[in-house]
Amino acid sequence: MSARAHGERESAAARPARQINVVLRSQEANASGTAANAEALGGAKGLPSSGPWALWQQELERMVGLDNVKELVYEIYALLQIAQYRGEAGLHSQSHVYHMIFRGNPGTGKTTVARLLAKLFQSMGLLSKGHLVEVERADLVGEYIGHTAQKTRDLVKKALGGVLFVDEAYSLARGGEKDFGKEAIDTLVKAMEDHRNQFVLILAGYPLEIDMFMMTNPGLPSRFPIQMDFPDFTVDQLLQIAEGMARERDYVLLPQAVAKLKQNVLQERENVAQSFSNARYVRNMLERAIRNQAVRLLQQYPSASPSRQELVGIRPEDLRPLPAPSSLGAAGGSAFGWGMR
Repeated sequence: MSARAHGERESAAARPARQINVVLRSQEANASGTAANAEALGGAKGLPSSGPWALWQQELERMVGLDNVKELVYEIYALLQIAQYRGEAGLHSQSHVYHMIFRGNPGTGKTTVARLLAKLFQSMGLLSKGHLVEVERADLVGEYIGHTAQKTRDLVKKALGGVLFVDEAYSLARGGEKDFGKEAIDTLVKAMEDHRNQFVLILAGYPLEIDMFMMTNPGLPSRFPIQMDFPDFTVDQLLQIAEGMARERDYVLLPQAVAKLKQNVLQERENVAQSFSNARYVRNMLERAIRNQAVRLLQQYPSASPSRQELVGIRPEDLRPLPAPSSLGAAGGSAFGWGMR
């Protein structure tokens, strides 16, 4: 081999690869894959510094944890972007199915990510409107024969151009063969064919229950090629979420209050086990602490204005145990960011 050829080979080996691997991974994606895409989200792969993805990345980075979800969102974006490039190059670009399953406990960010994906699909030209229609069993299931199919079709029509998000989807199959929930499932499946590529259907719920639900209809799993797992947050992540929520409201959790909150979170997770509501729990704790702080300040300063430091500070005595979960209802989080569902 000549010295020139040898030098060219070394030069080629030194150049970074420009290829991007676009793979819709299953939930068994290994840790190395997650780390690689986490690096990509950080900009190591030269993601655009402006435009739609830069905005989506900012919103993703505001969300604590969820590395595997962020990885998959990036892969969906990459798939859509490459499809656009292929179309511009005159290459065939096969249409993909983007219906999804979200597995996770309450307060793990499922609705937040669904709303992000709706915006992503609209910006990339996959959906015309990019809105999110969130429903549950009561919205889909009627009271008499034929009522369920009509209610479900009306909601699908409302979701056209956007995302139809069915929370606690497994509840549709709980009544057995004669229950109207089965009619809702059949109507949704038919709508996926009748309105192909006109809307994205996301079924969400607890991991075990959603897996059992998928087994009730042999044709369901193949219709949902994208599946995202939303793990419970760690205690440290929940504290980080709580501090972020407080900052957005111009409050500060004093160090003693953070320690008290940590104690409450640990106790709540131990007491309720599977029904722990993650970010929803710390949001409810913070909102109650803000109310308690307001009462405390009015009692301390009946005829004067508290200082700015007093107005922003949340003390440990403001953090009191919440009522039983059943009395809190199923109120969701904010549209984006810290109030995750």
